[in-house]
Amino acid sequence: MLTCDYGRLGLASGDRVLDLGCGFGRHAFEAARRGARVVALDAGAEEVNGVVATFAAMAEAGELDAREVATAVVQGDALALPFADATFDRVICSEVLEHLTADEAAMAELARVLRPGGTMAITVPRFGPELINWALSDEYHNVPGGHVRIYRRRVLEERLRAAGLRVRGHHYAHGLHSPYWWLKCFVGTTKDDHRLVALYHRLLVWDIVKRPWLTRRAESLLSPIMGKSLVVYLDKAT
Repeated sequence: MLTCDYGRLGLASGDRVLDLGCGFGRHAFEAARRGARVVALDAGAEEVNGVVATFAAMAEAGELDAREVATAVVQGDALALPFADATFDRVICSEVLEHLTADEAAMAELARVLRPGGTMAITVPRFGPELINWALSDEYHNVPGGHVRIYRRRVLEERLRAAGLRVRGHHYAHGLHSPYWWLKCFVGTTKDDHRLVALYHRLLVWDIVKRPWLTRRAESLLSPIMGKSLVVYLDKAT
């Protein structure tokens, strides 16, 4: 399930791509499938180990040609990236900045490692749906490593411009996911076995795996109205 649009990002085969805060690798895997040279970075050892294992399985299954598609997985700090200036053609940072107290320092690092003329996609939880989550549940965000802020688009874009990036556009994603999280926050975020939560989760998995016309149409209609994620596209001046 991708949040950013690789067409709008301008991703091409052979591009050097950083997936910062890669989690369990969904954006990194798709970039590699498209022929990019990917570096996936996360602060968590469990996430890093999981991505290493999945890349190995993809190569073994023939989904990646290890001789042509270079991948690397790094455990690191978003505030002190272990890369030289202008290393990457594309940078993806999905659902990370809302976790960081020093978000502007992370934005400066992202801008530093992007080459002039390169492009970036930043995704964060959208203000309205996220505000409802916070109102319904303290445990949704008040946990170790949880969300420390809710971004308005204007504020996010201003901070990214201050880091030296140019905003090129935005969209919203995952309209079907906002009601799921509202439901989880209402009944309790840890109650995955709640009947309604389990049923909605099955719907989301079915949508991701099968991509039926009905849910794809619902997603396209709901995302502009209440999509859970805001996606901002940027570039760096040459």
